[in-house]
Amino acid sequence: MGKSISTRNSREWTQIYAIYGMDQWQTLIFLLTQAILFSVFSILYLLYFTSICIFFELILPSGTARFAAGFTGAVTALSAVCLYFAAANFFYSAVPLQYDMANRIVSAVSDWSSVKLALDLGCCGRGILLNAVATQLKKEGSSGRVVGLDRSKQTTLSTLRTAVTEGVGEYVTCREGDARRLPFPDNYFDVVVSGVFVHTVGVGRRSAAEAAAERMRAVGEVVRVMKPGGVGVVWDLLHVPEYVMRLKEMNMEDVRVSDCVTAFMVSSHIVSFRKPTHQFLLGPPEVRLDWRLC
Repeated sequence: MGKSISTRNSREWTQIYAIYGMDQWQTLIFLLTQAILFSVFSILYLLYFTSICIFFELILPSGTARFAAGFTGAVTALSAVCLYFAAANFFYSAVPLQYDMANRIVSAVSDWSSVKLALDLGCCGRGILLNAVATQLKKEGSSGRVVGLDRSKQTTLSTLRTAVTEGVGEYVTCREGDARRLPFPDNYFDVVVSGVFVHTVGVGRRSAAEAAAERMRAVGEVVRVMKPGGVGVVWDLLHVPEYVMRLKEMNMEDVRVSDCVTAFMVSSHIVSFRKPTHQFLLGPPEVRLDWRLC
């Protein structure tokens, strides 16, 4: 399995982008546009610094005016640098990082040969994680299938197209659905994976408490549809401590949390766990933490 994952990791990001493109490209254009504007303002400050100082002297004392003009120019230049960095991080997170993290999620499952049904919860974007799972099933010679669930029919159609491009179309099925009420019976999937999705559940609620409750419902649904002994692997932003607490309350076994990875300018982690093969535990299992919260 390690060799298969290594082969996938060797692909260039240009190849990945050619297949999957990038969602929310408007955000990238916005960040780049703002960065360019601030860069232009910074250059104008340098070219016309004396004139700008004269303008500030109309409302401030001479020494203070020169300092204010220099400080404003420095803030403008620093803002341009920050915006360029934000744009670069957004692009990296949207394409190369998602591909790398998909492979890390796949590698968190020790045995794919016995997997008959897997679920990608919220197969957002063009299905990078979904296709990584399907590719692993194909390389294992498994007869298993992976189901991608998303709230948008348009997204599921684009995901199916990329699966065909990757040569794993026969391993992939997509469905519309709500993560808070998964349209699957109890104990259905051997593996459930998710990439940067659960934090979006409950967005738009009037209070943070309501949004958190919706996310916990989604986590509960993940556990519900997993078979006893099944494995769950979730990569997400910001709310990982909430998931760990909920998994402890539900007595999940072998809960592990990865090191911190910066994605979309915030901290993210991968959480993996196993559903007990028996219904009840005497007490909550130990949670193995490989990181400290950023």
